[in-house]
Amino acid sequence: MSLSEVTTTRFGTAAEGLAGAEVSRVADFVALLKPRVMSLVVFSGLAGLLVAPGDLHPVLAAVAVLCIAVGAGASGAINMWYDRDIDAVMQRTCHRPLPAGRMEPSEALGFGVILAIGAVMMMGLAVNWLAAGLLAAAIGFYVFVYTAWLKRRTPQNIVIGGAAGAFPPMIGWTSVTGTIDLPAIVLFLLIFMWTPPHFWALSLYRQGDYARAGVPMMPVVAGPKATKRQMLLYTLLLLPLAPLPTVLGVAGWVYGAVALLLGSLFVLLAVRVLRDTGERAARQMFAFSILYLFLLFALLILDRSPGLLGGSS
Repeated sequence: MSLSEVTTTRFGTAAEGLAGAEVSRVADFVALLKPRVMSLVVFSGLAGLLVAPGDLHPVLAAVAVLCIAVGAGASGAINMWYDRDIDAVMQRTCHRPLPAGRMEPSEALGFGVILAIGAVMMMGLAVNWLAAGLLAAAIGFYVFVYTAWLKRRTPQNIVIGGAAGAFPPMIGWTSVTGTIDLPAIVLFLLIFMWTPPHFWALSLYRQGDYARAGVPMMPVVAGPKATKRQMLLYTLLLLPLAPLPTVLGVAGWVYGAVALLLGSLFVLLAVRVLRDTGERAARQMFAFSILYLFLLFALLILDRSPGLLGGSS
């Protein structure tokens, strides 16, 4: 092999290594945004925007959804910065960029703060300041109330902290109307009531992780039996709450009927979890809870589309 060929090979290998490092670096910043959580946040925010009465220019609607997404990602990044110590001892989170040592804490914090400020300012300037205020409240609630105050202090962390994840459909609604109306509050309450049984199902089969990290999740503090009873209570509260958009006239009868059906299945799964002594029922309920919320908001979107599901459009 000639000298030029050796040089070219070494240069190519170095370039490939540098490119791989850059890709990995970008992937770590994306991971800070908690993309799986963000996807559900964005979807519920989009649903709130689409079911709201009135019209919003498509460009402004896209900006509103983008701001909701960026705000959710900012919350995730700051949460990972604050929780890097407990993330390091939990099997589910130990491979995140900060506990794995792939990123400096100051980078994650700066990234999250810049995104948060940018999202709120863009929402206010491009859409309206009430929606921007709600977005700021959602970020602040997640960072200061849930992450910094409740998460490590009380088993009610998910109950109260769940408000942060319930803001997006209200923000979407307010982006269109400029007001906070009863249907928007119902959409907020839907996610608020859904959050405890969703996360407690996860914590039932991950309670060892939370115990090692010193996070007082309900199964760790009150025990599995008490947690399962509360999960059943919340699914029973959700049963009449989910069809309320039909009662309020923002969704058609198909949505209401399916919401009742899905709610009944959610209750049945909670009963199974209550009776089950293993982890299988809790795992199934956690998986179904994600599908439950996704289907409800998908039906709301379809219901508002002309000619579909006998909706009210």
